Amino acid sequence: MTVLKMHADEVHTDDALVRRLLTTQLPEWASLPIARVASSGTDNALYRLGDDMVVRLPRIHWAVAGLERELEWLPQLAPHLPQGIPTPLATGSPADEYPWPWAVYQWLAGDNPRIGHVDDPESLATDLANLLLAFRRVELPGPASGRGVPLSQRDEPVRAALAELDGEIDVAEATSAWETALRAPQWPGAPMWLHGDLLPGNLLLRDGRLIGVLDFGTAGMGDPACDLIAGWGVLPVQPRDVFRAELEVDDETWARGRGWALSIALIALPYYKATNPDLAGTARHLITEVLADL
Repeated sequence: MTVLKMHADEVHTDDALVRRLLTTQLPEWASLPIARVASSGTDNALYRLGDDMVVRLPRIHWAVAGLERELEWLPQLAPHLPQGIPTPLATGSPADEYPWPWAVYQWLAGDNPRIGHVDDPESLATDLANLLLAFRRVELPGPASGRGVPLSQRDEPVRAALAELDGEIDVAEATSAWETALRAPQWPGAPMWLHGDLLPGNLLLRDGRLIGVLDFGTAGMGDPACDLIAGWGVLPVQPRDVFRAELEVDDETWARGRGWALSIALIALPYYKATNPDLAGTARHLITEVLADL
């Protein structure tokens, strides 16, 4: 498997490193087969371990906080959510050849949705709405999300990304859409639990239905509009309306959700277009869907 480096200063990992880490720290699993997992994720390198486990190693220093957040909160959130989420099984320590904590999780089976080819989009819309409603009902006192902040805090990186994307997208239209989102009123309620990164690569389907959700590194409390990005990421127009109706989303919250989808896509596209084709494709799709939705 050809592995592209996602970040200029990321740490190299491979099967042999994983084997050595297991041998010295979790020897009971060291003899199991190891295989790198192809993933559109950007923060962690994943290695399948045997039939039912996966090793997760942060690629870069700022991804460590997300791993630590998962290890603390996944067990607490699992009973509250209708779909499967990752189950941590063991934590590894930094070593001479790998500088950060790492972890072993239960393998969560399923397929990522293919952009524009969802088998049962209306059922998926209902599944996604039920997931977001479940997050809203979580009463655990939690940390602030890595996202879910006022959109104004993302203005500087969005403007920088727009400058880089001149000639690749309709920058004038995207700028207008972004400025429209910035004018939406801020979330007036108390912070709520949210996932923060409900892109297609973090959703697992079986027979068109949502069965699992991955990557809780940005999960926490904030403006729930952030999780509406799933509506533009995987749903066509009519099922997106079903999604919105089941959540009873008002115009202001929908506008902020659209702004979140656009900002995530705009920032990701220039950074990952050469190193992560799947994520770049998702970003382009989000931009197209958001601009068509205005």
